[in-house]
This record gives sequence, C-alpha cells and structure tokens, in this order.
Amino acid sequence: MAEVRSDVRLGDQKVAGLGDEIEPLVVALGEVFVKISGERHYLCPAVDHEGEAINEQTRLDLWDKLGKLHPLGGDSSMRRNSLATTVCFLAAVAHFATAEAALGIGGDWTTATPLPDKRAEVSVTTDGERIYLLGGFGLSIEGRASAPRAVYGYDPDEDGWLHITDLPEGVNHAGLANFEGSLYIVGGFRESSFDAIDNLRIYDLDRHIWRDGPPMPTARGALAVAVHDGRLHAMGGTDENSENSGAHEIFDMASETWTVAAALPIPRNHFGAASVDGKIVVLGGRDETSAKLTHNHIYDNATGEWREGAPLPTGRSGVAAVELDGYVYLFGGETFDPGSTFDDTERYRPASDRWEVLPQMPTPRHGLGAAVLNGRIHVISGGPEAGLSVSNVHEVLTPLD
Repeated sequence: MAEVRSDVRLGDQKVAGLGDEIEPLVVALGEVFVKISGERHYLCPAVDHEGEAINEQTRLDLWDKLGKLHPLGGDSSMRRNSLATTVCFLAAVAHFATAEAALGIGGDWTTATPLPDKRAEVSVTTDGERIYLLGGFGLSIEGRASAPRAVYGYDPDEDGWLHITDLPEGVNHAGLANFEGSLYIVGGFRESSFDAIDNLRIYDLDRHIWRDGPPMPTARGALAVAVHDGRLHAMGGTDENSENSGAHEIFDMASETWTVAAALPIPRNHFGAASVDGKIVVLGGRDETSAKLTHNHIYDNATGEWREGAPLPTGRSGVAAVELDGYVYLFGGETFDPGSTFDDTERYRPASDRWEVLPQMPTPRHGLGAAVLNGRIHVISGGPEAGLSVSNVHEVLTPLD
C-alpha cells in the first residue's frame, strides 16, 4: 500500500503535532496508524487494510497516549473521542487530496552484476557514463574488518565492473564526488580504523594519476558531501575526538581553496545528502541520542542559510541518498535498538516539501552507495546486518513516474 507522510500535514501546512514520544502518524489512503517499535497500530478505521479486526483495548490505549501528547481538555474519553474525530477527518481529507499522487508512486527493482568483492561503508559516485566505487570495509577470514584498496568502475553497457586503480591508502566512511573527469575523496577514517582524517585525494580518470589536494579544515569520517556549481560541500560526520561534528566546509574546485559555511543545525554522522535545484538536502543520520534521526535540513546556496524540511517518514542512519528529477531518494539504513537494517525506499521533493514511499529494496542493508545512470538508480554493496557485515549486492530501481 502506498503511504503518504502526515505529521499530520496537508500540503505544506502542519495541522497536528504529536510530539516525539510516538513516531508520527501516517495517512495511508484514508487509514491512520501510528508506528511503535516499527509495528503498525491502526487507529482509524477499526480494521486494518487487510480486513483484520483491531484489538479495541489496544486502540483505545493508543488514543489515550496520543491525547496526552495533544491535549484537548476534558476527561480521557472526551480527549480520545475528540482527537479520534479530528484525525480521522484529516485522514479522509488527505485521502482525497493525495490518493492520486500516492497511487502513482511506484518502481521496479532488478538486479545487476554484483560488485567483485563484498564491502560496506563504501563511497560511490558517477560521471554519467560509469559508476565509481571505492573504500569501505571488507571482511577477513577471521571476521575482522579489512581495508580494500581496489577502485571499481561499473559499465552499464556491458553490465560489468572494471578495476580502475588502487587507493594510495585504505579509507572507510569517506565522502566521494566526481567533477570534470576527476574523483575527489574527502576525509573518512584511515584504513580499517575509526581514526578521522582530513585528506583530500584527487584522481584524474583520464591521466590515471593521484594527487593530494589541500586538506579539509576539520578531520572527520562518516560525513556527507554534495556538489553545487563547482563547489564541494563537506558536512557533518565524526571528528578526531569521536564527537559529532556540525562542520560545513566548502571546497572550490577551480581555486582549490576551502571556506567555512554555516554549520549543520544538528551535528550528526552517517546521514545522506544530495544537491537539488540550488539546495543541498541533508537527511537522517545518528547522534549521541539516536540512530534513527528524522531530521531534514536544507541549505540554500543563494542565501547561505539552513531551513528545516518535512521530517523523514522512517528515521534511520547509514543511508544512501541520490538526486533524480527533482527528488532526493533515500535508501536503506540501520539502527541498534534493537540492531537491524532497513529496506525502506523513500523520496523527498523539496519543491513541495513532501515525502513519498516507493517499493522496498529487495535486500535490506546499511553503509551502501547509490548513483544514477540513464534514469535508473543503482544501489550497491552495504551490510545486510547491523554493525560489521558486508555484501556485493547490486540492485537497480527504475522509478515508474
């Protein structure tokens, strides 16, 4: 069933706030349910979408909890009935307002040639003709993390991987971007450790030459990068003191100089970022309080300021993000309470501040990479289990709209 994010929101207007104690309501074609520990508890109507009856006491208890978060006065029963009437009405309105768009959301998943070796916490980019993947963790026979150095390129015409070169030094959780025929590797953790580095390494794809660029001002790994108008934005991550960083530093590709920009509003790591329509969208991640952050912060390159967008439908970290046709697509992720990985595929459109849900990834995983070629999104590698795990999975999403 297609789901439409509701906080509860209709269009750009937030019409009901439910606090942070329970994951926000989701409107699904007229039904309302609340997520608790990842399970759906339907509140309206009294049966779920498969026609199964809802345990009435459970439903009433949930309304009581929501009533406390959204006080309406009166006794418990009055709060419950008033809130139920309000939310179910909003659900009906949202159904008619969004059903057409929700039903149009879809996509087909297929598989492509697997990566030559199994990895996680990889870095992925594209030049529009090939996909490039490097770094990350491998897994030794003894079950320890290793630092593979092979840099691979994927040729969509041949559906095959090529060994492009080797890294000068192993790196994991690094930022990676392509610009005018060169790969830019930004920060990360050294080899198979969690020692943050400030390196900027540049590889010329035509000349097959490595060189060092000026180091990033703040050493960090598990950061995210995005490129806009010849400038590479390096945001967030974990610094050399193992603390969350809000650093936002910009590397100008032409002058090869770093400048400092407005800091990320909430320091965090293991999040996704993408450039779209002059904005940079930063999604999810983790900090010292949670591995399932729902934060959505948007940087306006014209004003140099951040603003907050609609929160993620599914909070998670260790994600992959990529832009296609004005949408930012978000894939996979992990959490640790309890330890699990995500198969969720969602997309966000900054122009409408709206989230949409797409078909789930066939293989749940975290520490994966994503890149667009010819209108299709390649989602590659990543750990199928929370923590240190690896895969060579290569799955491809073709959005239908």
